[in-house]
Amino acid sequence: MTDSMVLSLDGSTVTATTSVTLQHAIIAGWTGRDRLAVERHIEELAALGVKRPTSAPVFYRASAARVTTADRIQVLGEQSSGEVEFVLLQHAEQLWLGVGSDHTDRQVEAYDVGVSKQMCDKPVAAQWWAFSDVEPHWDRLLLRSYVGGERTLYQEGSVTAMLEPLELIARYAPGKALPDDSLMFCGTLAAMGGVRPSSQFTFELEDPVLGRIIRHTYHVDCLPVA
Repeated sequence: MTDSMVLSLDGSTVTATTSVTLQHAIIAGWTGRDRLAVERHIEELAALGVKRPTSAPVFYRASAARVTTADRIQVLGEQSSGEVEFVLLQHAEQLWLGVGSDHTDRQVEAYDVGVSKQMCDKPVAAQWWAFSDVEPHWDRLLLRSYVGGERTLYQEGSVTAMLEPLELIARYAPGKALPDDSLMFCGTLAAMGGVRPSSQFTFELEDPVLGRIIRHTYHVDCLPVA
């Protein structure tokens, strides 16, 4: 059993602060709509020694206990980094949209991507929007991330870089919805200046149509490797 997270669910039909106990965490990888952009990201990670995927997209499983709304995480060594992703949550028979960081140990990723997904906590913002409220203008949503206390822009782009949420769900569970209290990370953007670690990572999802932003910052404490 995982610890509960207190989340703020904001929708046109329901607004609530509720405790959610996740049962499943899925990390979707290589989810780009633009196959050339996917190839660039594959090459970006290949420079770090990460093997090419056998198919795309790929759905990795991770412990639900790794997902956290904390503003500080601990990692082993100094070879991990964050990456902004839109995140889907199925809760109370409704699909919710949020934003998180698939924080990953890059050294472990070089020999086993699946294991690397389990090595680090996965920070998410506590605020979530009803997917049905943003679906009509989905292609207008924007993702960004920043590194360091000076908030240097690290990633920026449209959610259209990735496959659409319902398509990802359909590929993961054909003909079905996500199981209740399941969370899915849905893919990321290329990093400006290359993938690199940072002691502070900020990520955000902007909805310019409804004039709102979900943002979260977390700090990274590196534990020594004996």
